[in-house]
Amino acid sequence: MGTLFVKQTHTDVPLHNARALIVDMDGVLWRGSEPMPGIREFFRTLRGAGMPFILATNNASSTPRNYVAKLARMGVEVRAEEILTSGIATARYLAEHHDPGATKVCVLGEEGLRQPLAEAGFILTGWHKETDDWRADIVVVGKDETLTWDKLATATLNLNAGARFIGTNADTTLPMELGFTHGTGAILAALIAATGLTPSIIGKPEPIMYRQALGRLGVEPHAVVAIGDRLETDILGAVRAGIRSLLVLTGVSTEADLKRAEYRPDWVLADIEAVTKVLQGRMELD
Repeated sequence: MGTLFVKQTHTDVPLHNARALIVDMDGVLWRGSEPMPGIREFFRTLRGAGMPFILATNNASSTPRNYVAKLARMGVEVRAEEILTSGIATARYLAEHHDPGATKVCVLGEEGLRQPLAEAGFILTGWHKETDDWRADIVVVGKDETLTWDKLATATLNLNAGARFIGTNADTTLPMELGFTHGTGAILAALIAATGLTPSIIGKPEPIMYRQALGRLGVEPHAVVAIGDRLETDILGAVRAGIRSLLVLTGVSTEADLKRAEYRPDWVLADIEAVTKVLQGRMELD
């Protein structure tokens, strides 16, 4: 089954009494474009058990449609409503606190962030060298592979003029096939250094996205388990949201990190294949 850590306050059966899952993607289901071994069997097992799930990622660069297509290439079929990105969570959060039609937003990010903000009705601005209409009420930062000096300059000018500072997530690294590269947190760090301001974070480890996922699932927090690969986001976010968690060791966090952490997942397993075996064992017992 692989590495297993269990809190003494819980049963020694992983995923005990879980009725739904919130599953991270990068580092859990794949690394870059390479699927983790056993991904197809994992989803076949979930469907066979009738266990609902939300795939919740801090990555705001892609849309649910992109993720549906990516999983299809890996032989897995999911629906768009089973995917929640930090871009979608950010748009929903901001729409609850601002009038979209009267709010201008400067976006450092890709389609997965720009699209939900536009669909919510927010006015997306341009860059200071391209248009006179670049001033914004809010600066929202996500993963952006087209990041330029002009984009950073426009964001900095807006923040220094009083715009609200929002980050889809604060992940400083992102797992790829070749190793780890910089994440959204690295972009935020540049703006923090330039302005001295601290962004509000929507994604994990803040509980906002987990609470939105719980709302979609319609399941009480005590019956949900979050599965992730990163202690400081996936697991801490679950702790803050009041739900149980399971760490897999195929992404960012290691067993050594567990020894240093001030908080713990309820369970640790080696990989998604080990999680599948646990789920299959539960089905046999049922």
